[in-house]
Amino acid sequence: MPLYRESGVVLRTHKLGEADRIITVLTRGRGKIRTVAKGVRRTKSKFGARLEPGMHVDLQCYEGRNLDTVTQTESLDAWGDALARDYRRWTNASAILETADRLTEEHEPAVQQYLLLAGALRSLAHDEHAPELVLDAYLLRALAVAGWAPSFHDCARCGEEGPHRAFHVASGGVLCRSCRMPGSSAPAPQTLDLLAALLTGDWASADDSLDRHRREGSGLAAAFLQWHLERGVLSLRHVDRSVDRDPADRTQPQRTG
Repeated sequence: MPLYRESGVVLRTHKLGEADRIITVLTRGRGKIRTVAKGVRRTKSKFGARLEPGMHVDLQCYEGRNLDTVTQTESLDAWGDALARDYRRWTNASAILETADRLTEEHEPAVQQYLLLAGALRSLAHDEHAPELVLDAYLLRALAVAGWAPSFHDCARCGEEGPHRAFHVASGGVLCRSCRMPGSSAPAPQTLDLLAALLTGDWASADDSLDRHRREGSGLAAAFLQWHLERGVLSLRHVDRSVDRDPADRTQPQRTG
C-alpha cells in the first residue's frame, strides 16, 4: 500500500474494536482524513497521547480501501495537553475543533482552514488572548474562508457605506435603513466594532473590549455560525462566558423592527 506523510491537527476520535481508534485529522495537504490507529487504547501503545483531539502531529500513514492506517506519529505541538489542563480553554478549543470538522470535507484540500485552526489552538494553548475572543475570531474567520464573510460596517445587501445599526443574521450582517429586515437586532456599536476587529485580526482593539460587548458579540457569532451550518455546534453550549470584568453591566441586545 502507498505510504504518505502529513502534518495535521487531530479533530476527534472514535473507538474501534477493543483497542483501536478512528482518528479524524485536518491535514495541511490532504484536507480532512480518517485513519485507524491500531492498539492506541492499550496502556503500552507506541502512539500514547499523541493522537488526542487538539494535538498537532506529523503522521505517516498507508492508504487503505476504506480507511488509512497510522504507522508512525510525531508530536509537533502538544496543544491538546496544554488545553486539557484548563476547563475554560478546553471548552473553547472543543467548539473550535467541532466547527473545523463541520466546515471541511474529507480529502478536500483546505489549507486556509488548517492554518486558522492551528493558529487558534496555538493562541489558546499559549494563553495569548481571552479564550472566548479566540473562539469568536476563529468562528468569524473560518466562516469567511468558507465563503460566508459577515459584514459589520457596510450594508450586507446593497453595500451602502456604514456604519449601520441593524444586524440580520440571514442577510449576512448589518443592514441600512432601507434594507432593514423584520426581526433584526440592534447591537451596540462597540459590539460591531469588536466583531470587525476579530474578523480582521485587530487584537489591540479586541483585547480592550468590555465584557458586555464580548457577550453580545459571542451571541451574534454563534447565531451566524448556526445559520450557515443549519444546526448548532454542540460544544458551544459548554463554553463558560461568566467570567466578568464588569459584572454590574448586563446589557442585553435590543430589538428593532
